[in-house]
Amino acid sequence: MTMAGSLQKKVLALMGICLSYQIKTETTFYTAASGLDSRNASGNGTETSNSNSKRSSASIPPTPRSEGEILQSSNLRSYTFSELRAATRNFRPDSVVGEGGFGSVFKGWVDEHTLAASKPGTGIVIAVKKLNQEGWQGHREWLAEINYLGQLHHPNLVKLIGYCLEEDHRLLVYEFMPKGSMENHLFRRGSYYQPLSWSLRMKVALGAARGLAFLHNAETKVIYRDFKTSNILLDSDYNAKLSDFGLARDGPTGDQSHVSTRVMGTYGYAAPEYLSTGHLTAKSDVYSFGVVLLEILSGKKAIDKNRPTGEHNLVEWAKPYLTNKRRVFRVLDSRLEGQYLLNRAIKVANLAVQCLSMDPKSRPTMDEVVTALEQLQESKDLAKNDKKSRQVNQQSQSSFALKKSCRSGAEETPGKTKYPRPSPSLSI
Repeated sequence: MTMAGSLQKKVLALMGICLSYQIKTETTFYTAASGLDSRNASGNGTETSNSNSKRSSASIPPTPRSEGEILQSSNLRSYTFSELRAATRNFRPDSVVGEGGFGSVFKGWVDEHTLAASKPGTGIVIAVKKLNQEGWQGHREWLAEINYLGQLHHPNLVKLIGYCLEEDHRLLVYEFMPKGSMENHLFRRGSYYQPLSWSLRMKVALGAARGLAFLHNAETKVIYRDFKTSNILLDSDYNAKLSDFGLARDGPTGDQSHVSTRVMGTYGYAAPEYLSTGHLTAKSDVYSFGVVLLEILSGKKAIDKNRPTGEHNLVEWAKPYLTNKRRVFRVLDSRLEGQYLLNRAIKVANLAVQCLSMDPKSRPTMDEVVTALEQLQESKDLAKNDKKSRQVNQQSQSSFALKKSCRSGAEETPGKTKYPRPSPSLSI
């Protein structure tokens, strides 16, 4: 088995990078009957109720459907190539905001109301993904993106605005995500990418979990199949949105337990049973979520050959430490020191362990993952409010004692001063 070399990275031309069909250094693999055939590939408001993850805004008719049916029912704007060329300043190099095996992503502009291409710098910002002409597989992934994002809408899925299919040109037009990908914030070093705080990491984890839970609960269950940090995009408020649905598949229907398919995904994130059998289930996504949660906790990549021997595979190295209170510190990102309570970090670590179970049946559902992460958020908010409440009570008691003292002092003989008693100490 040979793995293709990592993609050559290009320095981002713009700080506000868009979707993380940006720089992708992972290897996407395809298993055919003849063996493993590797190639390099790329991979606003928010609703807080868990019920959002259980409701799709559109049902997806059973696949396979023809290209015409998919394009006609997508509810997307169809652009001409010349329109997108104008919107991106003729695909100028300084408009590039990301590159990968799929091609390039350009920053562009469209009119806020009509969504027609507008003069650069006016209207709303978009991200235009221009696919390389890479044959049938590239076209299928382009079509899959339209099939799913053209009909499913949720605060934690990136919004697909339109597409272009003209001769050999295949392009996709998305909302622009100013904060780029979670991958860049976790693993890129530099003045622009500051380490994400504990609270922001948990916010991103919860948002991404809600996105996956929504897909799993759609009328036609959708299995994402390529969940990883580079496919989690962040808006200006660090709300997480899933992108890149090129490998997504309809889930099993009726009494079927799984979908049989070629093994496709990203090395380091794919569930072991899927790798060995090609049987795809929603629990395959849950395993991938566990890997990402571990990356969020540790600040380390799923696969990194630059780490010491025995630590190349993050899951294999970290698992023994995750359930041990004294050893979990070996896994936690040192940049997070002092930002979390140990008991909460251990709960998140335990959740990651459950998601990474070798037995798919032992893994939680994404609904259960969402609930667990929501409870952690709620406990944090309750602790914050409780602390604030006790501080207010402490201040009011001190104020009351001071006023009482002043009144008593006024009634006393001059020269005798009474000092207020100290307010009761409150443990915070």
